[in-house]
Amino acid sequence: MLKTISPAEAARLLREEGATLVDVREPDEHARQRIPGARNLPLSKLEEAELAVHQGKPVLFHCRSGARTEGHAERLAAKAGPECEAYIVEGGLEAWKKAGLPVAEDRRQPLEVMRQVQIVAGTLVLLGVVLGALVSPWFYALSAFVGAGLVQAGVTGACPMAALLRRMPWNRRFAAA
Repeated sequence: MLKTISPAEAARLLREEGATLVDVREPDEHARQRIPGARNLPLSKLEEAELAVHQGKPVLFHCRSGARTEGHAERLAAKAGPECEAYIVEGGLEAWKKAGLPVAEDRRQPLEVMRQVQIVAGTLVLLGVVLGALVSPWFYALSAFVGAGLVQAGVTGACPMAALLRRMPWNRRFAAA
């Protein structure tokens, strides 16, 4: 299991020991906001990717809040290898920002796909309820359909709405990544 370290300690390891910082978020998340110098290695592609670890130098994993890295600590430890000194940055990118450490941000990039899913799903549910109340009860089926889709996505880990949104013109550069 990987140990956690504070953002300040992670910054020290990067600066003084040449540690490798690995962002496990998806490419669309990394493109919009990232820690300068972080390599992007999404959890969704972890098994097929190579992690070039420099002998004797620590590897630091981070995500947005720390939840993904903690939830996948065993997989990340296996990827780093038993001989590697590896850590999870406690609190992820959010804690890094709160500590006043540098963050690169590109607001020209589209919102993260999962945020887009939340916006679209919430809008469709609200629309179904409003139209169901004002026009016809049949519109409640729209809310039910979206709700069922979200349950299916949670159970299977596959979200058709996210797949569709990734194909939208504003997200195409990340669909191939």
